[in-house]
Amino acid sequence: MRFAILGNAGSGKTTLAGWLARSADLAVLDLDSVAWEPDQPAVARPSALAEADVATFCSSHARWVVEGCYGDLIEATLRFQPLLVFLHPGLACCSANCVNRPWEPRKYPSRQEQDANLERLLSWVAGYYTRDGSMSLVEHRSVFATYAGRKVELRRVPRLDPPEAEVLSWLR
Repeated sequence: MRFAILGNAGSGKTTLAGWLARSADLAVLDLDSVAWEPDQPAVARPSALAEADVATFCSSHARWVVEGCYGDLIEATLRFQPLLVFLHPGLACCSANCVNRPWEPRKYPSRQEQDANLERLLSWVAGYYTRDGSMSLVEHRSVFATYAGRKVELRRVPRLDPPEAEVLSWLR
């Protein structure tokens, strides 16, 4: 059982990945952890190193979920034939999720620092629809369209409590 979850910031990737991991005892890789230099969150790692880390993770675990907004890194998972889940609930939903997200201690030393970054994050979320590159809607649609394996695009955040039938079917 393998999942690759792709989408904009605030689309519900981390929440869905956590639910899948708990429900099916899966190893989890948050792509932020390989995309950026350790202890230097503003310094991107070379793509080849990040992609190698993704491949190592995928080949080291029989059951996993990988989540992130990096189209190139999600592509690195596809040779392992995961179910590709493209979360695309729209700007209003992603923005609301960012405003209401709990403190993420793995990303920010304090809630105050996370909150201080909110305006920048909301601007980043809005830019998803017009920017180019691996973290854009254009790239995510391309990754999704060209993947020949099992895939699903959700234009809403899936209900997990209780889990909706479609999400439960992924665990079979």
